[in-house]
Amino acid sequence: MKKDIHPKDYRFVVFQDMSNGYTFMSKSTANTKETIKFEDGKEYPLIKLEISHTSHPFFTGKMKLVDTAGRVDKFKTKYAKHFESKTKPE
Repeated sequence: MKKDIHPKDYRFVVFQDMSNGYTFMSKSTANTKETIKFEDGKEYPLIKLEISHTSHPFFTGKMKLVDTAGRVDKFKTKYAKHFESKTKPE
């Protein structure tokens, strides 16, 4: 195994799921300029997540549409003619 390839500056960081507000703390080397006051009253760096185990359909068992960049709308407009031809009776 190669020596000295892993970062040494791990620190406690709070991760926040933006879809439901769930927060958890872990060690990370990820850079961020934002901070948050955690449950223990101390301030920690904040990493915002779009999805976590509390909101992911695989873990929750619920189908939830996650569309952060208009991907679904883009897909629908791209294939609108195809879907219209399938739904129209002949």
